[in-house]
Amino acid sequence: MRKKPKLDLGINAYEELFMDENERNVARLPKIYDIPIELIDDFPSHPFKVKMDEDMENIVASIKEQGLITPVILRPKDDGRYEMISGHRRKEACLLAGLTTIKAEVREITQDEAIILMVDSNLQRTMILPSEKAFSYKMRLEAIKRQGKRTDLTCRPVGDKLASQRSGEILGDSVGESERQIQRYIRLTELIPELLDLVDERKMALRPAVELSYLSHEEQKVVYEETFLRDCMPSHAQTIRMRKLSERSMLTDSVIDEIMREEKPNQIEKIHITYSKVRMYIPKNIPYNKTEDYIVKALEFYQNYLKRA
Repeated sequence: MRKKPKLDLGINAYEELFMDENERNVARLPKIYDIPIELIDDFPSHPFKVKMDEDMENIVASIKEQGLITPVILRPKDDGRYEMISGHRRKEACLLAGLTTIKAEVREITQDEAIILMVDSNLQRTMILPSEKAFSYKMRLEAIKRQGKRTDLTCRPVGDKLASQRSGEILGDSVGESERQIQRYIRLTELIPELLDLVDERKMALRPAVELSYLSHEEQKVVYEETFLRDCMPSHAQTIRMRKLSERSMLTDSVIDEIMREEKPNQIEKIHITYSKVRMYIPKNIPYNKTEDYIVKALEFYQNYLKRA
């Protein structure tokens, strides 16, 4: 393994005594280092996705042509490695561009300070998925709450603000969302991954998804299966009913099926087939969300058979 480069992370009070104001300002500027990418670990439970999309291709092309313009931000770890705070996409782009080192600013900060910086830097992106907001808001809110309990983690202005404001209000002021909207996003972290994907894909609206987050995971799985079987999403009113029935331990599979069968405004007419009636004809290796494709192909095969008969 490569030896960790020795870093100078700032001036000490003794050195500062012998500097003039200009020298102090220069000394306080961020120092940029070339850090081996192999020594950098991703941020624990990083909530933002690194996608291989057109945006990533543009970043890779820019790095190949001009190099990395904006350095990443790292935090040194006790084991001699580094933790990525801001720059997960840039790190991946550098790897794709064939680089082995990356320009980085290294900061000696606490874990909670790192969480807040990581979330804030990523929220500057133009496209952020609901799931990314959900988990990042939750992480940042928990960090703010811990800072409120430990005054040694924060400077006086923030400490004063924590004393007079709720953590949700502080987060809301920072990200430009109401405290209630933040709580809605955080509720999404209680959804099963399949339903959360529907929210990210803009197939399910935020409000219905929030109501479904109060259901047990088993109940959520049944709802997810019904969305594919019925080829429709539950309305906000339907999810409110499901939540109330769940709280009273009355939300059975058949009740979910009955609610999802209800016609909604502007709903396209569909043929409804109970999954249990066709399950015996579906091979076990066909996943549930591919059932419709399998049935359509089977009908096409049967139609061709009739034409040849």
